[in-house]
Amino acid sequence: MADSLAGDATGVAFDLLMKAVLDVAMRVASFRSELDHLITTLISIKPFVEDIEKLNGVLNYRQEGAETLNNRFEQGEKLIRECLKIKRWNPIQKYLYAKKLKEFESSLLWYFQIDVHVELARDGKNISAGVNFLQEKMDKVISIQNNDSGFSGWCGVPGVPDFVVGLDVQLQELKAMLLKDEVPIVVLSGPCGSGKTTLAKLLCNDDEIKGKYGNNIFFQIVSRSPNLQLMVQKVIQSKKNQQVPISENDEDAIYQLKQFFLRQIGPSPMLLVLDDMWSGSESLIEHFLLPIHGYKILVTSRFVFPRFQWTYKLNMLNYQDAMTLFRHYAFRDGVCTVQKHLVGEVVRSCSGSPLALTVVGKSLYRQPEDNWIRTVQNWSQGQSIYDTNMVLLSRLKTSLDALDGMAVLKNCFLDLCSFPEDQRIHAAALMDMWAELYNLDESGMYTLAYLKELLNRNLVDLTLVRKDDQDDTDYCKEHFVMQLRLLRDMTIHQSKQGSIEKRERLIVKINGNALPEWLTDQKQQHINAHILSITTDNAFCSNWSKVKIPDVKVLILNFQVKIYTIPEFMERMSYLTVLLVTNYGFTQAYLENFPLPSQLTNLKRLRLENISIHSIATSILRLKNLQKISMTMCEIGKAFEECTISMSNTWPNLNEINIVYCDNLIEIPAWVCGLIHLKKIKLRYSHELVTLPAELGNLTNLEELSLQSCTQLLELPESISGLRKLRFLDLSDCVEIDHLPERLGDLCGLRRICMMGCTALSELPTSVKDLVQLERVICDDETTYLWNSCKDYLDKLEIVVVKEDINLNWFHQ
Repeated sequence: MADSLAGDATGVAFDLLMKAVLDVAMRVASFRSELDHLITTLISIKPFVEDIEKLNGVLNYRQEGAETLNNRFEQGEKLIRECLKIKRWNPIQKYLYAKKLKEFESSLLWYFQIDVHVELARDGKNISAGVNFLQEKMDKVISIQNNDSGFSGWCGVPGVPDFVVGLDVQLQELKAMLLKDEVPIVVLSGPCGSGKTTLAKLLCNDDEIKGKYGNNIFFQIVSRSPNLQLMVQKVIQSKKNQQVPISENDEDAIYQLKQFFLRQIGPSPMLLVLDDMWSGSESLIEHFLLPIHGYKILVTSRFVFPRFQWTYKLNMLNYQDAMTLFRHYAFRDGVCTVQKHLVGEVVRSCSGSPLALTVVGKSLYRQPEDNWIRTVQNWSQGQSIYDTNMVLLSRLKTSLDALDGMAVLKNCFLDLCSFPEDQRIHAAALMDMWAELYNLDESGMYTLAYLKELLNRNLVDLTLVRKDDQDDTDYCKEHFVMQLRLLRDMTIHQSKQGSIEKRERLIVKINGNALPEWLTDQKQQHINAHILSITTDNAFCSNWSKVKIPDVKVLILNFQVKIYTIPEFMERMSYLTVLLVTNYGFTQAYLENFPLPSQLTNLKRLRLENISIHSIATSILRLKNLQKISMTMCEIGKAFEECTISMSNTWPNLNEINIVYCDNLIEIPAWVCGLIHLKKIKLRYSHELVTLPAELGNLTNLEELSLQSCTQLLELPESISGLRKLRFLDLSDCVEIDHLPERLGDLCGLRRICMMGCTALSELPTSVKDLVQLERVICDDETTYLWNSCKDYLDKLEIVVVKEDINLNWFHQ
């Protein structure tokens, strides 16, 4: 029993450590590089931690080992929390704690690579099955493998391609960064196929660079599993032109390299290019960081290495440059010989990737126009660009293969293709999916961690709309994701491999009324997919009655029409747990047959976006397992007002209501306060909301109440004092609230308050002195003075002053 408890504690301690890393990374910029790198490490060892928990009960793993690991996680959490106390103007402390963070990460990796193996070996006979099981996992965690993959040839600078376009500005920017005296290393990062190697070659052949470094430029093409000793041999051979002694170990090899630089090259400047570095190679790169004056390193990688400060991110080509590059390879002398709109369609499908433009252009060279027309038609009907260009697939698929061994992360990446192309994806929608499919946490902590890891691998674009957001109870609140079209097409292509019956995801895009034959075939074998995504255009009006996909757990409906009919086949989806309904049109859509069928007894999460809801009827209120309702940019005011059904025996498990940008919501009806199991109510950006029900205090289990940017809300009801379990209250930008309830101090469980932009508030009730559990108040310069005096009697209070920073480019398209 003790062993089992120790194992459970291991998982809890690990989660607390991850939470601390994410919390501090969002709030303190000084350590963001070290913490982002630590997130990557924690993600890599998370499956191993879970395996240890499983083995505790099965194989009676040593309790002292679990306790050691728990202590290590707890010490790490304490260290990371201490970073919050480091002041911006204290560079010595910042340096010391940055060093401590790196040392902690190294000790963590050492423990999993060495100590755990020793522990398993010591118990070999008793847990031999566990050794094999964990050894397989650990082989995928260890970043650097010393295998015998060799390198042939010297490190000479390769020539540049015959035709390059669109990199002139990037070359000058990269060169300026590299030539700065204080910069020892630059990471050139970009998605696969974006032209990183080409830009590196251009740099090495640039007159100014050659004038400075002369013949002392070493260009190493790095393998996926590099061997440091052979890499050093290759550098030395390029100058000495003779076999060098074989090194005894990596340290000896680096010593030889340093001596070679000092003796053979001397004080002359040197540039080492490490081309195509893979994730997990940071320690290898650091080996090459030698303390030699004038020596610099350029790393190219499809990944981002947060540990290194100077990173140049290479984007895809703009449309004009992409067209120029494509025409060069697709036509003789670049002169177009087919209809221009066909060329435009092909270029847009290549997403600005030089690799794709070159490969596809060469494949269409001298092809008759009929082939062009057929290619464009196939792509528009859902056929992948990779169906006809396997060379392109094999090159880009390496980014997907790099996720092997990280099953959840790989599945999360593949799930992104379930959403329409060129549309931003709300991270909260992904959180709803992944909480049910992969048991990720409700707060979105691991969702954000996984998205950051995909960002570091240049597989997604991730942005925070409001950078002033300090609400660590909802990590995904203002985060949005977009996937590069070319990578999205690749994931769709991969999802279509194998028979339809065995696919995990079904991605259906319908233009017009033609349903795929396999979707309506009555003779079709049983389909086992867990995710079904259906995207339809504004001409769709077919009948869904013949569709049978009963095992789907997540259904994603994407459309762009004013009136949309919920598919009839949903009545047969008894396993459905998540339903995401999104209208991507410019006006709100009316759901013709809403509310939902009452047969969806397992539905737990319902998310509606840009929808007009006219009624809330008995069927939806009796979805017994419904836990969360999210409505964004929806018209719901009338439906809420007219609902008069008694709340008894309805939504017994509902614990969260999330309403965002619902402008016609004027008041919250009293019946909502009968949902006594609610833990979270988020009414953000409801600009017409004027009043909250007097019965709000009946929600005695409520833990979070967010009223962010409810700009017309006049006051909080006095009954709010009854919310004794309330931990978080967000009043940001509630500009009309000029006073708070006198009994606010009765909120004995309150831990955090957000009060940015509460411009009308001039004083606090005297009862705030009773908020003894209050830990953080997040406010702006204008409201700071209200809380400064409270620090005298609220011992735990921390006042965080933030400035608003809104990214308007990422609002709803």
